[in-house]
Amino acid sequence: MKDNKKIEKTNNYNETLLTTSPEEIANNQNLVQSFLKTMSEQLTENNAIDGSLYGKYDVKRGLRNSNGAGVVVGLTKIGDVQGYSINENDEKVAIDGKLYYRGIDVEDIVNNCLGSNCFGYEETSYLLLFGELPNQSQLDVFKKLVGMKRELPVGFARDMIMTAPSKNIMNKLARSVLALYSYDENPDDTSINNVLRQSISLIGYFPSLIAYAYQAKQSYYHSQSMHIHFPDPELSTAENLLRLMRPTGEYTDLEAKLLDISMVLHAEHGGGNNSAFATHVISSTGTDTYSAIAAAVGSLKGPKHGGANLEVLQMVENIKENVKDITNFKEVEKYLIKILRGEANDGSGLIYGLGHAVYTISDPRATLLKKMAKKLAMDKNLIDDFMLYDFIEKRAPSLFMEIKGTKNLMPANVDLYSGFVYSALNIPLAISTPIFAVARLSGWCAHRIEELVAGGRLMRPAYKCVQPHVKYT
Repeated sequence: MKDNKKIEKTNNYNETLLTTSPEEIANNQNLVQSFLKTMSEQLTENNAIDGSLYGKYDVKRGLRNSNGAGVVVGLTKIGDVQGYSINENDEKVAIDGKLYYRGIDVEDIVNNCLGSNCFGYEETSYLLLFGELPNQSQLDVFKKLVGMKRELPVGFARDMIMTAPSKNIMNKLARSVLALYSYDENPDDTSINNVLRQSISLIGYFPSLIAYAYQAKQSYYHSQSMHIHFPDPELSTAENLLRLMRPTGEYTDLEAKLLDISMVLHAEHGGGNNSAFATHVISSTGTDTYSAIAAAVGSLKGPKHGGANLEVLQMVENIKENVKDITNFKEVEKYLIKILRGEANDGSGLIYGLGHAVYTISDPRATLLKKMAKKLAMDKNLIDDFMLYDFIEKRAPSLFMEIKGTKNLMPANVDLYSGFVYSALNIPLAISTPIFAVARLSGWCAHRIEELVAGGRLMRPAYKCVQPHVKYT
């Protein structure tokens, strides 16, 4: 039965709007807001789907199995994530997490960077794109090609970034990527040769895109002076990011090396993440590179995906504002309990930076990043802040079990310590997720190329319609 009162209320709004001039409607915000509120309630009701129907029709809600693991939707050679193994009885056994890029343990990649005291993101990008590690000559050529694209096309910063600032840098990044289509003489060619050219160009451009977008935002919305630096083609991606973001363009070698390690750890994540999947889906249509990468940026912007490190930073700031002495762990624990009960921070009842959909015992990225983060904390006299993060990692999982009554393991994930790293590097909150995008770009480009080479079919998922058929009246 239809709700006659709701129908009458809706009809009243419709009649009012039909007999009101556009000028009167524009001036009567109460009328507009009342109409939107009423219709949004109707939309919510009409679009609600009974959760039990997912089980009835065996539909994987959110492309997840009942245990939370992602539904396998494709094959890839690019990345692999392991959080459990299968024993002799075909049972899942939790193991320390492992992350592989093209079959190579990311821990080995990071340790090589630390051992040789070099920047590793460019080598990692080469590995993801081409499927194998480069020799020195190949790496030098690749770095030179990326360096040639550090500077944006002539007029781009002025015309596409400065003249139309955005409150959200991820939104501006997506728009800028789409705008680069207009500066490409051959934008729609999806041959691997052309897509590789475009991928290298984007890897070179991204640091400038986010740095200039941030400067425009601060100038337009916060009346701050802009400090525009030109990128240096001889510097690494991490060095250019710090050079472009900071007023003086200065940075220490330790700062750049730690940001570089963070980017290596964020470059790819097994093909099962939302933005990599979006890249595959969009690329399967045969569209251009700029459309595919802009879609990936849009995906990463979501707080359920790329915004997690931002939530960690905001949570820790909230803790520091409400706990007078962050070295008093009894007081910190009391406040963490309040957070878990939904009485503090954002009221979500969540402690951000813990838990993962795949990793069961440990997130290898968090383990590796923590080691370098401690060095940075000692260098910048931030050891108290570092120990706060360390306490959250060690105590919060058991508090989570006590308060929430869950038995799920809650290891620290990479967002916990990347949040600390960004804070220690004085990276503004507004560009924490965009830096994630700079790092993940090489993975996205690798997935796009893989889809064009090995996919070959338009991705067309099916939805089961559960709306009863009714007669038109």
